[in-house]
Amino acid sequence: MEAVAEPSGLVFNILRFCLHDGPGIRTTVFLKGCPLSCWWCHNPEGQSSEPELLYYAARCRRCGACVEVCPQAEVAQRDGVVEPSPLCERCGACVEVCVAGARELAGRPMSVSDVLREVERDLVFFEESGGGVTLSGGEPLQHPDFTVALLDACRARGVHTVLETCGMASREALLNAARRADLVLYDLKVLDPRKHREYTGSPNDAILGNLEALAGSGHPPVVRLPLIPGLNDGEADLREYAGFLARLGIRRVDVLPYHRIGIDKYRRLGRPYHLPETATADAEANRAVAAQFQIGGFEVTIGGMK
Repeated sequence: MEAVAEPSGLVFNILRFCLHDGPGIRTTVFLKGCPLSCWWCHNPEGQSSEPELLYYAARCRRCGACVEVCPQAEVAQRDGVVEPSPLCERCGACVEVCVAGARELAGRPMSVSDVLREVERDLVFFEESGGGVTLSGGEPLQHPDFTVALLDACRARGVHTVLETCGMASREALLNAARRADLVLYDLKVLDPRKHREYTGSPNDAILGNLEALAGSGHPPVVRLPLIPGLNDGEADLREYAGFLARLGIRRVDVLPYHRIGIDKYRRLGRPYHLPETATADAEANRAVAAQFQIGGFEVTIGGMK
């Protein structure tokens, strides 16, 4: 009998010692590809479902090794500046020869076994802290077979699992994965349909319907609210969030304050950043937001779990 191929996913990062992606010390596996393109996304390299090249201009030594090795001759050096071409096939040859680490390929296929070998290096930290593995992205449910297989494999090894999702997936895929995860973190961006489409590039009817189905499935999620100053953090917005979540019986909320950590990534990818003038909220404003939810009987965390 022919062996069945093991599911694989496109992974762009495996980050260790995470404290905000679930309980305890965690190893977060970031899967590439997302149906949303949020203006404030701090992992823009996770949006495309294809590998992407990031270029760190400040590290570049202008040695020309990348120009020489490119099999498509799509890397050029003009006036001392290396210019990646939009025709780049992302083969990774330039990354391998760059001794300065100025070029990075985001996204490599990994099997479940590949990821487990990485994860199992951290078992002692999981055991001591009550941590485990978090699947994030991008959007893990863009790789439903891989996500389910990895969740099952972790469970078989007694590793706690968290699924972080934007909810933009088939309901079957969401509920199937949620049944296998110990915890689901559900990112709820914007409730207003017009604003959601404008700022994420997609409608939100499926996202809201999936959240309702998940809330009633016996696997209630923790809802994460990324609050963007001037976009979805007004008093009316907060009342709408609270009312909607209360109707679904969801009582655990993570308030995720806006930050600008990902701005440099857009430059490295050659993309514009949509919110260059938006300032981060101060600690007092974040506490005020949390207090509004607490008054409504919600269990609130600012910035995710610790």
